[in-house]
Amino acid sequence: MRLLATLLFVFFAAIPAHSAPLDRGDLTVVEAGGQKFHFDVEIARTPEQQERGLMFRKSMADDAGMIFPQESDRDMSFWMKNTLIPLDMLFVASDGRITHIMPDAVPLSETPLPSGGPIRAVVELNGGIAAKLGIHVGDRVLFPGLGGAE
Repeated sequence: MRLLATLLFVFFAAIPAHSAPLDRGDLTVVEAGGQKFHFDVEIARTPEQQERGLMFRKSMADDAGMIFPQESDRDMSFWMKNTLIPLDMLFVASDGRITHIMPDAVPLSETPLPSGGPIRAVVELNGGIAAKLGIHVGDRVLFPGLGGAE
């Protein structure tokens, strides 16, 4: 019995903590007319956090999201595997400009959603939020590490 308990402990201790809370931050999108929209975002920094992203979430607050910051500019591609809610993906250059928006990405799809060029970060928001708020390509994302925003 002691051996079984030890084996179970070792087994469960070895399982990655997928539900461990991520760091959070304040992110602001400034649209061309100067209007600002604030979001409370989770920060997916590690490859494991970025791989999991918003998978298995059943809902997300309208003012919430997730950011996937990168160390340097690079082409990126996302998919919606195991993602249960539609998402708007904002592809962001190192100066904070939104270079591409993938609106209403289809839940559970494994179709690649490419960035369309080198970017520094991706911001995921609830599907339809970008259109509802009037967020467009060329608007700016203010977040530490993007365009000097600290």
